[in-house]
Amino acid sequence: MVNDNSASRKSPGEGLSVLIPVFNEEGSIKGTLEKIKDAIKNLRVPSELIVIDDGSTDGTGQILGSVQGITLLVNAYNLGYGASLKRGLKEANYPWIFIVDADGTYPIEDLPKLWSFHAQYDMVVGARTGKNVHVPLLRKPAKFILTRLACFLTRKKIPDLNSGMRLFKKQVALEFFHLFPSRFSFTTTLTLACLTNDYLVKWVPINYFSRQGASTVKPINDFVSFNKTIFKVVFYFEPLRFFLWPGILLCLLGLAYGIYQVLTSLPRDLGQFPFILFLSGLQIILLGFIAELIAKSRK
Repeated sequence: MVNDNSASRKSPGEGLSVLIPVFNEEGSIKGTLEKIKDAIKNLRVPSELIVIDDGSTDGTGQILGSVQGITLLVNAYNLGYGASLKRGLKEANYPWIFIVDADGTYPIEDLPKLWSFHAQYDMVVGARTGKNVHVPLLRKPAKFILTRLACFLTRKKIPDLNSGMRLFKKQVALEFFHLFPSRFSFTTTLTLACLTNDYLVKWVPINYFSRQGASTVKPINDFVSFNKTIFKVVFYFEPLRFFLWPGILLCLLGLAYGIYQVLTSLPRDLGQFPFILFLSGLQIILLGFIAELIAKSRK
């Protein structure tokens, strides 16, 4: 279903497509859309508002059907956050994309603040590091571990790995379209893909409020999913970082154990195990270099 009231279907040189994935947000969707329309007016750029109803089973669909000035895409059943954003990306007509959740947690009025950096960067992320940030206690340990892991593997400072409020170039997102998962790791994948491919990313501190309605996030399942995403993306773009440290560790263990054997055994000779450790580490490092060459050849 499409309810399209955008001013134009042609892509100008500069313009903004706002994508909002929605699933059972009847309590907050109307207020969210009002805030977005106000924020867009302040930008004074060509724009469109695309809402993707991801198979809502409450009154969200009825509310969206009565809203004017939006392009409404309806999934027949729940496909997931990432799948909805990918569908919205295909429909978007403008070169810049802004995404935000519909649950009332993000300060949509800060959109002009993010937009003010768009000329200098490829992506501008609303980092949830402002003065008023409400993150559920159960999510804090997982969020800390995931962020530290991502920082270690990318060698970049990441204030907020998976913020759902961000502005980015459509062409950049389309470059990594095949990597985006159907569920909640869309933003994590986009962050890591940009950082490992030297795109310019700006982090803008924002507040983060308590959500309206029940959350669909499952901490344990999503923690595992985010971990898989981090390793998959880094392995895809920067495989040497994935192979190098385990290889070096095995080489050092082989050397250390070999020296220990020589110093403590009589007669002073080496067993097979130190050689196995060292050669295994060396093979892993060489495999990393080969994978790195293959990854760089794709760019």
